[in-house]
Amino acid sequence: MIYTVTLNPSIDYIVEVENLELGSLNRMKRDLKLPGGKGINVSRVLNQLAVGNTAVGFLGGFTGRYIDDKLREEGIGCDFVFVQDDTRINVKLKSAEETEINGLGPDISAAEAEALLGKLSGLQPGDIMVLSGSAPPALGGEFYGKLIQAAKQAGAEFVIDTTGQALLDALPQGPLVVKPNHHELAELFGVELETREELIVYGRKLLELGAKHVLISMAGEGALLITPEAAYHASAPSGTVRNSVGAGDSMIAGFVGTLHQGGNEMEAFRSGVACGSATAFADDLASREEIMRLLPDIQIKAVQ
Repeated sequence: MIYTVTLNPSIDYIVEVENLELGSLNRMKRDLKLPGGKGINVSRVLNQLAVGNTAVGFLGGFTGRYIDDKLREEGIGCDFVFVQDDTRINVKLKSAEETEINGLGPDISAAEAEALLGKLSGLQPGDIMVLSGSAPPALGGEFYGKLIQAAKQAGAEFVIDTTGQALLDALPQGPLVVKPNHHELAELFGVELETREELIVYGRKLLELGAKHVLISMAGEGALLITPEAAYHASAPSGTVRNSVGAGDSMIAGFVGTLHQGGNEMEAFRSGVACGSATAFADDLASREEIMRLLPDIQIKAVQ
C-alpha cells in the first residue's frame, strides 16, 4: 500500500479573472474548488492510475470535511486526523499572470501529532510512505524525522518531496526517490546550475547523501532520472501549459505508483513524466485518459 502524508492540506480555490485591476471590483470569469496539498495531489493521480493508496494527514473544520468528502467521492482511501482548527484555503488567481495566496494552516497540538504517528504505526514491509510539502509552523521541522523513523522501523520505504534543510536531513535515511526541480536543486547547494551536465553532477550529490533515485524536473526541458548506475533524460511532450500546480506531485505519483506495481525504473520514469505533463496541460490534475495518451510520446535516452 502507498500512504501519502499531507501535513498542511488546503482547499485550492482557483479564480480566473479576465483583466485583474487592483483596487477595483473584479468579476470572476470562472472558479473551481479542489482538494489541495502535495500529498493529496499524489493520491489523486495514483487513483487515476488505479494504484491503491490511503491519504493521511491533518484536516479540520468545514474546509477539512469538504476535502475528506471530495476524496472519498473519488474513491480514495482516507485516514486523516481531525484537528480543532480549520484547514486552510489557498487562492490561485489566474489573470494575465498567475498569483497565489496561501493560508498559514492550523495549529496542531501534541496530542494530534501523536495521533498521526499512531496511524502510521501499522506500516509494513513493502509499503511506501510519500511525504510531500511543508509542515504547519506549529509542528516544526523535526516532525518529518519522526514520520521517517516510523517508516524505517516498519521496514517500509519512504519518499520525500520537500526542499531545504528538511530534505537534507532526510537523505541519510535513504529515501526511495527525491524530486527537486532545477531551481530547488541549485538553491539546495547554493550554486547556479545552467546546463544539464551541471544538474547531473549535483543530482549525484543527492545520491551520495543517501537518495536511491533522483528525479529533476526541468519544465519545458523535460526531466532527468539519476540512479547509481546512469543518468537518463526524458523529453517533454508538446502541449499548452495551463496549470503549474501539481505537476511535480503528479510526476512522483507516476514514478512511485509504477514501481510499486512492479514496473522497472524506465517504465516508472516514463509514467512520471507523462503524469506531470498531463497535469501541466489540464485545469485540474492529470486524468488517466490523458496520461495514457501522452505515454508513447515520452522519449528517454541515457545521457551519462
